[in-house]
Formats: sequence, structure tokens, C-alpha cells
Amino acid sequence: MASVTLSQVKKNYGNVPVIHGIDLDVQSGEFLVLVGPSGCGKSTLLRMIAGLEEIDDGTISIGDRVVNDLPASQRNLSMVFQSYALYPHMSVRKNLAFGLSNLRMPKDEIERRVTEAARILQIEPLMERKPRQLSGGQKQRVAIGRAIVREPQLFLFDEPLSNLDAELRVQMRVELAGLYQRLGTTMIYVTHDQTEAMTMATRIVVLSKGHIEQVGTPFELYNFPRNKFVATFIGSPKMNMLDAKASGGSVDLPGLGLLPLPAGITADGPISVGVRPEQISMGTEGDLTLAGTVTLVEYLGSEVFIYVKLANGQTVLVQGSGTDKTRNGEAVTISIKAEQAHYFNAEGLRLGPHA
Repeated sequence: MASVTLSQVKKNYGNVPVIHGIDLDVQSGEFLVLVGPSGCGKSTLLRMIAGLEEIDDGTISIGDRVVNDLPASQRNLSMVFQSYALYPHMSVRKNLAFGLSNLRMPKDEIERRVTEAARILQIEPLMERKPRQLSGGQKQRVAIGRAIVREPQLFLFDEPLSNLDAELRVQMRVELAGLYQRLGTTMIYVTHDQTEAMTMATRIVVLSKGHIEQVGTPFELYNFPRNKFVATFIGSPKMNMLDAKASGGSVDLPGLGLLPLPAGITADGPISVGVRPEQISMGTEGDLTLAGTVTLVEYLGSEVFIYVKLANGQTVLVQGSGTDKTRNGEAVTISIKAEQAHYFNAEGLRLGPHA
């Protein structure tokens, strides 16, 4: 296991800066996930840690060693890519052993490592097959196995599940989480899928335009987003945002009514009120009651998503149980509890308690 430290790391492509002086401490033995929209710099950051991209400024340390000038082969890490990159003419066994053979490792040690990796990933029955005889999930297990056999101090994953179908992604998420529990090796994982991030990470780094917006546990990011970007990026379906104006201990939502500000939050002037779909109730149980018309109902079995057009023309999303009987076109009443909402100032920064 190894810690990873990034200090004022910068990267430019020509005259265009893509990573803006990032500071990040990855703790030894943690599963850190980098998330963010396309083009935010998460894969570039991972490749710089791997040594596949040069950095333009700052330092990267793995353990207590600065690795800025070390090639990837000397950083004692393994990387798993989106593409499986298996040798098509080699069996699974030979694919797993190939990198170790190039290092001139003794044959008995190669056999031990390959056998152990196959056991961990439960691919023993596949060892003599060629890649063309494997499913997508099986190919990804082999690609991960090829990383495991090196017994590195650090694993890097660059969207390894994006080529799999939905069912296989769920299965592989469970397997990767189990693999982390067994190995305990430091892992840094890039994904655009926040479900992967929320279910696997010990901590999540949310990136936007080459900047870190927030670092925290899944619980912290979901319940205490630092700003509007994190609030709307983390959570599926995304948080509802309502424009408002704070004055005298309450919030005026134009055309909707007044919502009292919770104790400990002070604001004056324009703010945004964020409410997650599951925090909006059908009925009149909250501090602010709103009338609206249902424009769409998405039934997902155990839950239902209800789109409600409010009196001011804005549509909010409400999450209910799968037993809800609401139908399109129905007039409904919904309500919001002030304590459950999130509040952001005009600059988009969180008001109130932080994690």
C-alpha cells in the first residue's frame, strides 16, 4: 500500500490549462474515486499519476518518493483501462503471465501469482481460453487480473466498467468492492458514473474544469455539498434548485410562497434553495405547501418519479414509493420542510452546516 500526494499539480495542452494547481492527499489503503463531467480532467489526472502524461508544474509523490521524473514502469503501480487490451493470440493464463515473464521473474513465482489472481477473480475455469471466447465481464476480470499479478502498491482504474452492459456493471461493482476489501491496496478509480462512485469509494473527489470542487465521503457529498455544482452533480436524479430571496429569517420563492430559514442559517438577498426529490412530500406535511400539475410519471417498480409543474412555471421532480397512484395531468399538492432543504448564496456556496 502507498499514499499519493499531489501538490500544486498543473497540466497544459499547448496554451490551454486543463489542470489548475491541484492539491490532493490520497491516504494509504483507501479507495478514492475521481468523478466529474466529461472534460473535467479526471482521466488526465490519473494518467499523470501513472506517468503516462507529463506534468507541467508541481509534484506527485507515491509513498515518500517524488515520481515526477520516473517512468510508469518504475512507479510500482498497475493500471486498468476502459479497453481490455488483451493479447488475442494468447490464452488467459499467458495474458496474466506475460508482463511478469518480461520482468524475467522466476517461473514458480509467476505461477504462484497467476494462480492467486485467478482464484481471487474466480476465473480458474477460463485459464486456457482465448479472449475471443470470453464475455465482456470475463475479459475485464482478466484485465484486472493482469494488474493484480504485479502485486503493486497502487491500483489505477480508468473507467474500467464503461464498456459493460448495465447488469454486468452492477456485478463488477460488487466484485471490485470485494477485491478492494481482500487486497487492501490503495486504489484510485476514475468514472463518470456516480453510482459507481457512491457505492465503492471511501472518499470521492468531484472535479470541474480542472479544479477540485469537493473531497469527502459519499455521505458528506450527498448531505453536505459545498456548492451548487456538487449539489446538482451528486445525486441521481439530481437536486431540484429554486431561485429565492432571503430576508428577515425567511426565504421568498417568487410565485410560490415563504419558507422559514432553519436555525443557524443567516442570509440576505438572492439565494438558491436545493431540495432532493426524496425530500419533497406529496401532501401538506411540510413548512411550504405548493400546488402543481403532474406532467410526467416514471414508474420504476420500487419507486416512482413524478414531474410536477408549479404555479410559477418551474417543474420539480418528486420521488415517491412504487405504490403511489399519481397519474399524468393530475392536480397535486406537494410540500417542503425547511430543515431538509439546502441553501446556497449568490456565489453558489453552501450556507449552514458543513460536514
